[in-house]
Amino acid sequence: MTEMAKGKVYLVGAGPGDPELLTVKAQRLIARAAVILHDDLVPPAILALAAPQAEVASVGKRYGAKGASQPEINARMIESARRGLEVVRLKGGDPGIFGRLAEEIDALETAGVPFEVVPGITAGIAAAASLGVSLTDRRKAARVVVVTNHQAPSEQGSQSTDWHGLIRDDSTLVIYMPGHDFANLRDELLAAGCAPDMPAAIVSRASAPDQRYCFTIVGELAKLPRMDSPAVLLIGRSLDRAHRRSSAEAALALDEADLILSSP
Repeated sequence: MTEMAKGKVYLVGAGPGDPELLTVKAQRLIARAAVILHDDLVPPAILALAAPQAEVASVGKRYGAKGASQPEINARMIESARRGLEVVRLKGGDPGIFGRLAEEIDALETAGVPFEVVPGITAGIAAAASLGVSLTDRRKAARVVVVTNHQAPSEQGSQSTDWHGLIRDDSTLVIYMPGHDFANLRDELLAAGCAPDMPAAIVSRASAPDQRYCFTIVGELAKLPRMDSPAVLLIGRSLDRAHRRSSAEAALALDEADLILSSP
């Protein structure tokens, strides 16, 4: 096979789930790709943009569920590209945010397969937007810390998140894969110096039609309801205004319900 006949792999961010939040380039690549290898969380509405003749396959890996291994994904990308095909490796959110992008780049470089990274809107950004929140605020939040609360096993074994050094009053924490043990997370954050009254919000399936969210404070994280994945937990003073707005709306709804119940 000549160099001109060699295929190419595009590592594409599918965004948080809303097809309208795809980049123009991502949409164009999906529509023309011969092979699409997609994460499990990429919704059908985005996969429907693929050409009818395209080979579309799920290679998703969900926590707690068996899926394609990373070596298997790498092998499928490389094999398809070596057949001279244009391959889209479609990853939820942005491929560079907890998407194992570095491992796939290493595999492609080692195999000599041309590739390009196409960024997407990450779930943390979409979650903040859906709440009407700015993650940075020159009056309250000078930095954004993006972290995951799920540490996959490594050669050194399982590791827990070290919150010391991440907790600052002028920071917004964006926590991916926060899990469901919010009581333990609360204790870890408080032990690391987080204020108990620090505003927090969890957003499930940001930008999707079935999106859900709930506001709270760090000291009451254990009261958060269990929500579907993918979920993002936001913590910081930048949430103050949205937190107060949500509380006011909830109080108004209770007042209206009381009024209805007391009406003759």
